[in-house]
Amino acid sequence: MAKQVDSPPTVTVAICTRDRCDRLARCLSSIVGVTMPEGFPASHLSILVVDNAPSDGQTRALVSQYGGVMYVCESKPGLDFARNRALKVAPGAIIAYIDDDVTVDPGWLRGLLDACRACPGAAAFTGQVLPYQVETEAQVLFERRGGFRKGSSRAVLAEDKPSGSLSPPAVVSFGVGANMAFVKEALERIGGFDEALDTGPPLPGGGDLDIFYRIVHAGYALVYEPSFLVYHEHRREMSALRRQYYGWGLSFMAYARKTCQIDSAEKKKLKGTVWWWLKYQSVCLFRGLLGRREYRPDLVLTELAGGAIGFFGEYERSVQRVEKIRESFPS
Repeated sequence: MAKQVDSPPTVTVAICTRDRCDRLARCLSSIVGVTMPEGFPASHLSILVVDNAPSDGQTRALVSQYGGVMYVCESKPGLDFARNRALKVAPGAIIAYIDDDVTVDPGWLRGLLDACRACPGAAAFTGQVLPYQVETEAQVLFERRGGFRKGSSRAVLAEDKPSGSLSPPAVVSFGVGANMAFVKEALERIGGFDEALDTGPPLPGGGDLDIFYRIVHAGYALVYEPSFLVYHEHRREMSALRRQYYGWGLSFMAYARKTCQIDSAEKKKLKGTVWWWLKYQSVCLFRGLLGRREYRPDLVLTELAGGAIGFFGEYERSVQRVEKIRESFPS
């Protein structure tokens, strides 16, 4: 279990980005302006930007304008490659990952520290993700369907035994990768992020769910803390929202199949996971057919199509693609 310490922990904020300087600048400005909780030395907070397979030097130039912000380039394309690079170089005892398209609430750091103090045995923390703006039809539909919101009360997920009742769907309601933090030592102990997930367009997600599941499966607690708050810029166009739902279906089923098949003790849970997911999608489709616009049938069917591709071997295909990336970019 993670150790509780009397003095405030050191925290590194890691932002993994790729060719999105406008969003990154907004994100960095919000972190620089975060409120320092009473008794927390400013020197305990560090900021790290991981530039993932950049096409030019604009991100490096932008980061140089922010005094004290660390910069590192990860040449292997893929979000989890970048996350693992951050894990290797981050100086903090806690590493907090945020996406470049979020802005942090002034009380974001206080929320994280409150969760750490309240749950000393925890090794992973997630927070509330609210919309940065709700202006377009796609953003409205996404929020009406639930968005990234996970509730207004603190929640804890833990498993007493490695082969207990934890199942792949259990972590879905505990947060998303846009705003998450870990005790660095615990994250290193379980091997970091699975680089065959969150690889970009071929398999654009799953890395957050996988790491939440594995951290709890390893005997640590996962804490959701609503005051650990960021604001996310949702997709503005319907075409982008459609790709997001397809990616969600693809990524969830790839993650679930990987979890249930790689760990022999979890194989029996695959059928229940697939049934849970299909039941959820069926409810969404039924609501859409009844006229609930946020459950538009075309969007639900797109997510179902992604799920089918994900279930039938997408994780295994991604493992092969990632091996080729490693061969092309030797360390």
